[in-house]
Amino acid sequence: MKYASEDQREPGVGTTAGPAASAPGPDARATPAPQAAPVSHDEQQGTRNRVARSILDHGPSTAAELALRLELTQAAVRRHLDALVAEGVVEPREQRVYGSRGRGRPAKAFALTDCGRDAFDQAYDQLASDALRWIAQSAGGGEQGEAAVAAFARARLAAQAEVYREAVDSADPEARTQALARALTADGYAATARSAPNPQLGEQLCQHHCPVAHVAEQYPQLCEAETEVFSRLLGTHVQRLATIAHGDGVCTTFVPKAGVGKAAHRAGERPHQTTTSSASTAGRNPA
Repeated sequence: MKYASEDQREPGVGTTAGPAASAPGPDARATPAPQAAPVSHDEQQGTRNRVARSILDHGPSTAAELALRLELTQAAVRRHLDALVAEGVVEPREQRVYGSRGRGRPAKAFALTDCGRDAFDQAYDQLASDALRWIAQSAGGGEQGEAAVAAFARARLAAQAEVYREAVDSADPEARTQALARALTADGYAATARSAPNPQLGEQLCQHHCPVAHVAEQYPQLCEAETEVFSRLLGTHVQRLATIAHGDGVCTTFVPKAGVGKAAHRAGERPHQTTTSSASTAGRNPA
């Protein structure tokens, strides 16, 4: 059987020569056995991905089944499975046996976890876009359609907002932005809070990841609803300065200090009068 390059032979298994491979004479010099080239991390990860992909394509599989499909040794497959289990990508299950059961314990079958499935391409973005498009069209399209999408976005964030509120309300007033950042990070937004370029004016809430960025490109109401939630939670008129959905590297929201005006157009500039809606530029880059 042909094996993948990283597992050409089992550890400790060499080759035997013909008659010339007899014991060397007293004057012969010992020739060191050739050493297998070390396997790079990328090669290991590539094979590990093949193992996970095979489980995705064929369903829960035993180490023997994976070894046969991928042309690897069972020992190599088990090493990769151990690593994938440690990473939470796959999990072992008792293999379902149909008909009469033979003697001995059935082999373990390995299945993808929810985390493992999420690592592969999914159609969630397309599904979400289709759903929002249907909501807009069902409401009549145009301004009515946009209002319906906005209402959905607010309702979607309502449950999240209550969880965030517990974290924010339990923090000291000067630490509320940081508390919100931690709560957002727990939801996968990789958020941080830091001083604005002019610390006297306020802070910046930065989200380095946005799970709905692709959908928000088409429906900025998602960003607008999120900004409104931030404003209510923090008790001040925040302003969205940048979004990942519109090409920026980070979603940045300016949070002014109490008494520094309702919102500053940009952190580091003198506050000036703005519209009463804190989400007037949410989801769009300010001019």
